Amino acid sequence: MARISPQRKKELSYARDMRNNYGENDKSSRKNIPRMKRRAWRADRRRGRQELASLAVARDSIAGAGEERLGARVPARVSWRSRKVPDRPLGEQVLERLSRRVRLGMDHPGTAAARIGKVRRRRQRQPSRAPRRPG
Repeated sequence: MARISPQRKKELSYARDMRNNYGENDKSSRKNIPRMKRRAWRADRRRGRQELASLAVARDSIAGAGEERLGARVPARVSWRSRKVPDRPLGEQVLERLSRRVRLGMDHPGTAAARIGKVRRRRQRQPSRAPRRPG
């Protein structure tokens, strides 16, 4: 197998490695994603129970209309909170962090511009998978 230079490793890392950009600990997603799904389904069940309760009051007078109303009810669209957000490539994350540091005055613009140029040059090459050994 051919050796990969450290520079090439860095390019591949920027292109392939992903970072959680949701703003929370990346390991907490393991619990928070199922929690968000449960919350959305729970809200939908609650809406259904509330509709049934409101229909139960006038059950005798509109028995047929209530069933039609329930059948016509479209399930609520999943709220924005219950959508998963994909991770971002490491190169994008590094570029954003460097530009943020300049914007906040934490880094000198000239130094950051040189770093940003390096990262952009490393990201320009398309990552290729390492060749597989035959057999």
